[in-house]
Amino acid sequence: MTSAIDTAGQDLRPPNEALIGPQWLAEHLDDPGLCVIEVDVSPADYSTGHIEGAALWNVYRDLKDTQYRTVDRAAIEALLGRSGIDAQSTVVFYGYAPALGFWLLKLYGHRDVRILDCGRRAWADAGLPWTTDRREPTPTRYVLPDHLAPIRADQPKVRSVLGHPGTTILDVRTDLEFRGERFWPSGGQEPGGRAGHIPNAVNLPLDGILDEQGKFRSETELRSMFKPFDTTDSDIITYCTIGGRATTAWFALTYLIGRDNVLVYDGSWAEWGLLPSTPVSSGIAAATGDVES
Repeated sequence: MTSAIDTAGQDLRPPNEALIGPQWLAEHLDDPGLCVIEVDVSPADYSTGHIEGAALWNVYRDLKDTQYRTVDRAAIEALLGRSGIDAQSTVVFYGYAPALGFWLLKLYGHRDVRILDCGRRAWADAGLPWTTDRREPTPTRYVLPDHLAPIRADQPKVRSVLGHPGTTILDVRTDLEFRGERFWPSGGQEPGGRAGHIPNAVNLPLDGILDEQGKFRSETELRSMFKPFDTTDSDIITYCTIGGRATTAWFALTYLIGRDNVLVYDGSWAEWGLLPSTPVSSGIAAATGDVES
């Protein structure tokens, strides 16, 4: 795909090719091989309007199983196929949790995947192609590789590094979730679930990582936000509730700051807090990385 040029001869794509600007995407919506995916937690927003030609990935229906773990390879292959995606597709994610879609494709080694660097409202307010119509893509067959990229930490992996000095467990949920005052970010509790945080986790809420247009902050601002996590040599495992914020932090650290050795615990608190055998801490003792007993 070639860069779009505006009337002043300026490249409309930002320097970091993991992100694309709204004008670039608007001018390339009809490109062969381009697939646009909105990632959300329900069909409600998508039904009120979405980018022309975009398909919907519902996090709870399409990306998570009943234990809130990432669905298996067969389910992902089926999802890619009915979304019209093959190995050569350029895939652009936007919506509530675009980094979750980005991370999932990178987990399976997809070559060309991007995030739209603006929010739904900013796109619609700019008068860019917006519709309530749903276009059915031409089905494809995508056989995913057996080898996974080393960007995932499952629940046993997280348990194995608890208290390990070479690994930072980074909780990017709100302070109230971290303290154990709520299970879900909306404020609700979960029957049978325990609120709190993973022992020894460090809390860094992601408030402000995007500006009012839904655009990622500058590299300088992100480095300040994630300090000292972008300078330490330790591995980092991010988690949140269902993976949306955790993958956003992973994306910023990996693609916008250039940090190595960042993994995502994709089951996150929705899995951890519902397992009866996992250790759970509450309060603020680990807010600065202090070791808890």
